[in-house]
Amino acid sequence: MKASPEVQKQLLTLQSVDNRLQQLDHAQRSLPEHATIRDLQGTMSGIRRELAVRSGAVEDARTELTRTESDVAVVEARIQRDQQRLAATTSVKDAQGLEHELASLQRRRNDLEEIQLTVMERLEELEGALAEIVGERDRVQDAVSAAEAARDAAVNDLRAERNRVADDRAALLPMFPDELIDLYERQRARYGIGAALLRGGVSLGSNVRLTGSDLDIVRRAAPDDVVICPDSSAILIRTEESGI
Repeated sequence: MKASPEVQKQLLTLQSVDNRLQQLDHAQRSLPEHATIRDLQGTMSGIRRELAVRSGAVEDARTELTRTESDVAVVEARIQRDQQRLAATTSVKDAQGLEHELASLQRRRNDLEEIQLTVMERLEELEGALAEIVGERDRVQDAVSAAEAARDAAVNDLRAERNRVADDRAALLPMFPDELIDLYERQRARYGIGAALLRGGVSLGSNVRLTGSDLDIVRRAAPDDVVICPDSSAILIRTEESGI
């Protein structure tokens, strides 16, 4: 394959642009905010599980309190009914029976009120624990939102730069013959680098000094011959720095 030395040298500019595109892609994938968000999301998962547990405990306590309050209301209604019956009866026997039942109901009410107080105290503690985990969830969510905003800003900056670099690349392409650019793209896709400078007998594609026999081949090649680096498989660009 043939291409003028000047065009071949421009492949180094293209390779530099492609290197920058790779750096920008890597930078976007490696933003520290990605790891921060993953860590915070892991924390949030644990908080959500604990929130579900504490919410369930609060709901159970509220249900128990409602049931106890209902039991107290039923007992108080029976006490009021028996007190009214006691006030209205003229039978000693009936009065004794009502007084006995009232004493039993009052003991039952006292027991229920103690249970009610205990449940209320437990509910207050559970609601406090729930409020605590809700506050923690909100703090972590704020941290996630801040990290996502920082990530999005960084991504937007990197994408804007990438678009500018991609435009630079597109402007370079018309100067290369199709056959040369196809070779460059093929070698870059296979080996990670499409073109490399030969400097002082060292291929910068592999950072390895070419052997004597390989250097002889390069020396014998015409200036417009397209030479492949034997170590990196990149197009080897020869300049006054090549030492040949």
